Amino acid sequence: MEPSRGAAGGGRRWGDAEAEAEGDAAEEGRRAEDGGEVSMREWLDRAGRAVEAAECVHVFRQVAEAVAVAHAQGVAVGSARPSCFVVSPPFARVAFIESASGSDASGSCSGSDASEDADPDASPPRRRDGAGRGEERAGKSFPLKSVLAMELNWYTSPEEADDSAATFASDVYRLGVLLFELFCTFETMEDKMRAMANLRHRVLPPQLLLKWPKEASFCQLLMHPVPETRPKMSEVLQSEFLNQSRNSLEEREAALRLREEIEEQELLLDFLQQLQKRKQDIADSLQDTVAFLSSDINEVLHQQSALGHCVNFSYDLDKEVCSGTVEDQSDCGSRKRFRPELQGVDMEENNRSVEECSRTVPSSELIQESVLSKSSRLMKNLKKLETAYFLTRSKLAKQVGNQISSHQVVKRATGSAIGTEGSSIDDFSLERQYGRRQNSFLEGLCKYLSFSKLKVRAELKHCDLLNSSNLVCSVGFDRDREFFATAGVNKKIKVFEYNMIVNEHRDIHYPVVEMSNRSKLSCICWNSYMKSHIASSDFEGIVQVWDVTRSQVFVEMREHERRVWSVDFSIVDPTKLVSGSDDRSVKLWDMNQAGSIGTIRTRANVCSVQFQPDSARSIAVGSADHKIYCYDLRNIRAPYCTLVGHTKTVSYVKYLDASTIVSASTDNSLKLWDLSKSRGRIIDSPLQTFTGHTNTKNFVGLSISDGYIATGSETNEVFVYHKEFPMPVLAYKFSVTDPISGQEIDDQSQFISCVCWRGQSSTLLSANSSGNIKILEMD
Repeated sequence: MEPSRGAAGGGRRWGDAEAEAEGDAAEEGRRAEDGGEVSMREWLDRAGRAVEAAECVHVFRQVAEAVAVAHAQGVAVGSARPSCFVVSPPFARVAFIESASGSDASGSCSGSDASEDADPDASPPRRRDGAGRGEERAGKSFPLKSVLAMELNWYTSPEEADDSAATFASDVYRLGVLLFELFCTFETMEDKMRAMANLRHRVLPPQLLLKWPKEASFCQLLMHPVPETRPKMSEVLQSEFLNQSRNSLEEREAALRLREEIEEQELLLDFLQQLQKRKQDIADSLQDTVAFLSSDINEVLHQQSALGHCVNFSYDLDKEVCSGTVEDQSDCGSRKRFRPELQGVDMEENNRSVEECSRTVPSSELIQESVLSKSSRLMKNLKKLETAYFLTRSKLAKQVGNQISSHQVVKRATGSAIGTEGSSIDDFSLERQYGRRQNSFLEGLCKYLSFSKLKVRAELKHCDLLNSSNLVCSVGFDRDREFFATAGVNKKIKVFEYNMIVNEHRDIHYPVVEMSNRSKLSCICWNSYMKSHIASSDFEGIVQVWDVTRSQVFVEMREHERRVWSVDFSIVDPTKLVSGSDDRSVKLWDMNQAGSIGTIRTRANVCSVQFQPDSARSIAVGSADHKIYCYDLRNIRAPYCTLVGHTKTVSYVKYLDASTIVSASTDNSLKLWDLSKSRGRIIDSPLQTFTGHTNTKNFVGLSISDGYIATGSETNEVFVYHKEFPMPVLAYKFSVTDPISGQEIDDQSQFISCVCWRGQSSTLLSANSSGNIKILEMD
């Protein structure tokens, strides 16, 4: 038995101060809630407590040993009651938490002297957080004062009840009561109170006599009404009752310790196995990563070697062609009449031809310089490129793996020689497909590193630049990319000649055609077949088709009820037109017919519409309800596919190709969608999400060219992405100059309002909210 424990877990000797006792009691209550030390009173009264003989005898022996130690020092322990002890698992270790003195005749747990009329409610320990709180938590932490008062009465010996002082025999009596409580449990407090009242008269419950006869007999011996008849503590400790169970108790403790050690070892083993599994998974993944990295490296080395052979062959061929040219000319000279006046001219042409041949093969210095330049850009974005690479690689591996599995299932199902041959062919096609997609990523990486900056090719200088209402809402190139048009809140469509802007330096650039509208213009779109036709939409809901050569409208459509945000011509059928409006409708138009030929009703405002590039029967619609809807115009009652992923308004939709869509939203992102992967009507996982620009409330433009995606930003910057990578490839910030001081300023109110590629070239037309228009080029 442990001597004692303080509130903080340290040892404390008999006879410590009363104030510390109260703190200990409160601490024991708190430990009870944590599954640690608990008051013996609570432990005895715990509902459903199973009576184990070895455990009960072990507890009893520890209390008896503590009492025997006090008796050996000549001290009668008047507080040998359950509330003055704590029990700690797992081996029911008992510790005394209260003091005792020879004058503690009343059995108070406080350690102070008691008079004959001592108030039993004054001595029990209390919680430091108040009696009211202790009452609320009764049965969970520390016994109630009422229970302690009853306990004091139960553990008072007959001689103490007759106002006699506590003696050693009184402590033996209390041990008898404790033994009774250890081996006898009750369902209700009322049953226990009746049993304890009968115990005063040494009347034991029948169940105790039947189940525990030896314990009941020893209990009656300890509680003999005549003090002199009760055994001494030395006799109690040496009794057969206590000694016969010592060996079994020690065996039980050893078994418990062994079980604990086994459980700890199993816990450690489980932890190590889980850790090993995780690390093994990481190692396997790393091994797979290294394997396909090695595969890609070998593929690149193979291609590099093949390119090297091609370069050497081209160089040798060029030398042969050059030398052959000279030889042929010399042969001609030998067969024809010699003309001295042409000799100098022929030699110069030959020298130039040889120089051109030498320039066909790039020097190693130029190649090395280019590699170093691209390598520096690669290292700056290594983490993002790495993420994109592994994401692409894992998708390809998964797709190829699924296809291989499906082919294997077919092979097992057929089980024929023809099926085996077909499987070989399929495996070969899968390898070709895998290589093609792998090369697609490498091609994207090359395109990502092909350009290092956006440079200004030209800046449009027009006379109304300082006009406060000069926001450019839309720009676009004509069919042959010879002219471009601008439109915006100034209610004008202006057409400029591209070469004149780029090649001629002028103080002011005047449009070749200027057409005025009654309302602010939101969007323009050139006809891909009729070079002079351009469609427009405005803030009054009117859709018009203009003839630029005549500078006038020849078709006007007035069915929309509110502002029209977007209009688009079909590339396949140039007579077809589609428009989207704030009136929650999409209108289909045919320039050869009066009125619309179809109407699609939507749930929210329509911000963008576009025809599929290779069909006049499919359109994509960007909506303010954060979704993109794809319609087959042969059945416009419901979309055949819905793209879900944006968290705010979808402001633009553009087809990258017939089955791939890029969408822009005011959630600061662009998303790339693959319609061919759709297995149902909803696609909720985009191929790629592009972030880096800022777009939370304005239309900032979207344009696509050869895998490059251009968009604006509310930071007055133009961003260019590539379809393979989620981060920007290039960016250019429009400078803002103070008209008075001429110095650059940071005007946070300005933003890029529209962008447009010049066909499939590297030239980008962009404009911002102040009407500043620039022609940028990737360099």
